[in-house]
Amino acid sequence: MDKFLPFLDMVQKESVRVEVCRSIMEVFIRQQQEVTRDPVILNALMHICKTMHDSVNALTLEDEKRSLAVLINGFIRMVSFGRDFEQQLSFYVAARATFCNLEPVLVQLIHRVNRLAMETKKVVRGNHSRKTAAFVRACAAYCFITIPSLTNIFARLNLYLHSGQIALANQCLSQADAFFKAAISLVAEVPKMINIDGKMKSSEGYLLEFLSNFFSTLLIVPDHPEQGVLYLVRGLLNIIQDYIWEDHTDTKVRIYINVLHLLAAASQETYLYHVDKVDSNDNLYGSDPKFLSEINKLAETLIGQILDHLKTLAKEETLKRQSALSLSLFNSILIHGDLQNNKLHQLTINLCNLAQKHGFADTKSMVRTLEHIKWQSRQPNMRHLADLALRLPLQSRT
Repeated sequence: MDKFLPFLDMVQKESVRVEVCRSIMEVFIRQQQEVTRDPVILNALMHICKTMHDSVNALTLEDEKRSLAVLINGFIRMVSFGRDFEQQLSFYVAARATFCNLEPVLVQLIHRVNRLAMETKKVVRGNHSRKTAAFVRACAAYCFITIPSLTNIFARLNLYLHSGQIALANQCLSQADAFFKAAISLVAEVPKMINIDGKMKSSEGYLLEFLSNFFSTLLIVPDHPEQGVLYLVRGLLNIIQDYIWEDHTDTKVRIYINVLHLLAAASQETYLYHVDKVDSNDNLYGSDPKFLSEINKLAETLIGQILDHLKTLAKEETLKRQSALSLSLFNSILIHGDLQNNKLHQLTINLCNLAQKHGFADTKSMVRTLEHIKWQSRQPNMRHLADLALRLPLQSRT
């Protein structure tokens, strides 16, 4: 090996040297069956990968960058120091400095460091000592420092969320909080159009998908004692409120409906899921009336904004959208709302009427919904639904 690298350096033409390095890495990834920690092999392959990385410049094609990143990522995956997690993290730190110009490699490194944190949790069986707690915080710091260097905004958003989830799983509440706040701030910077495989597409669908995932995580994030009830949710709603949405879409209102689902889940005595050794708001507040009152106020505000939006869709060209949104809110209230509340009960009937008013509702779906309500009304403590079933109109029976 001491003669191999000098021999490689004898290749003067850069393009030829890069192709030789590429061929070596392809053979290594194809033939190497087991992970390695051999310092001689690691130093040699690090030199080869650095040669490939350093060939990247402003004129390098995206396909070329991707193919080089695949080879370098293959090398990174084959490096393992076993239970010496600190040495593993040191390798990832060195790799970040060496391969900083290839975004797919940085993404891979962030995922590897998050995995390292979870492997640490597995070894200690969730009971961190002072040393392991400091180590997983160091992993979180690595990710927090690295993510802003990425150019793809949705890669940054998803990695902030994923890294926050890992920090939460390791009981690093301050670090998780920082990741989630960074994601919330970044939502405001999402452009209307993004490049997907060389084509410009609207970002709203991707943003809706991300936020739906984010809301499911925010359910189990405990409130900060000095920040107020659901402070992260409120902060995110402020960003959503100020974001400039496209006029011909209803993404903002669909997000609000998803938030209503979150609020319904947050008002339960016991949440559907938890993070081990992390007390969520169901444990912190214990169904405190003030906490539930704040949730109800927030839900009323959101429903008010949704209804205001429905009024703006009363024009002939937007009646189909009005029907679809009315039906979506109707179903949400039916599933999550307290229909013994007279206001919600009447709202549900009004939404059903509005959904069918102009003939755009799916009659078969409405029939199945009515049948389900009737079935539910026969269950214990659900008698109030019988009155609702009688008052819900249908366009026709099919």
